[in-house]
Amino acid sequence: MTTRGKFIAFEGGEACGKSTQSALLSAALDAVLTREPGGTVIGAQLRAVLLDPATIGLSDRAEALLMAADRAQHVAEVVAPALAAGRHVVTDRFAGSSIAYQGFGRGLPVEEIRTLSLWATDGLWPDLIILLDVPEAEADRRLGESRDRMEAEPAAFHAAVINGFRAQAAAEPDRWVVIDGSGSIDEVAMAISAAVVERLQLPL
Repeated sequence: MTTRGKFIAFEGGEACGKSTQSALLSAALDAVLTREPGGTVIGAQLRAVLLDPATIGLSDRAEALLMAADRAQHVAEVVAPALAAGRHVVTDRFAGSSIAYQGFGRGLPVEEIRTLSLWATDGLWPDLIILLDVPEAEADRRLGESRDRMEAEPAAFHAAVINGFRAQAAAEPDRWVVIDGSGSIDEVAMAISAAVVERLQLPL
């Protein structure tokens, strides 16, 4: 009988290093690397709508539903089959982002966003969630001038999002681990590897 793979999600605000670190960890684990939104062909179309600065007038609830639609397709097509086949999966964003962005950031009911994500994933949740925490000033410096629809939101929105991530990590310390993302790429990668070995007993 095939042993189910482990599911690891990277979360955090803009420019915290998720893409870089998820790629490094997936390579070290020989895991499936994926992302949200956009981890499937359908998801890529949804990502284009969600992140295009030209998308004007999208309501907060419609945004939340599009994120959930992306997640449902992502789990059905990529995540669940890989885990069932015994592969580890590393994703750049998952449900924690919806709770932080659409819940804390947009002000929608947090528990409703969580329930929506649970429904979209048929109850699938990561075994480990790694929050890369970077000071807002550093994240803003990393972003530069060219920004997508989410990145271009005002500072108050991003502050609420960061608070949302921190609140989730504080509420579920057994599932979340907070890593200081302000160090060098190698320093952050070493801290992540140590956390994965400790929490999931995976060899690295």
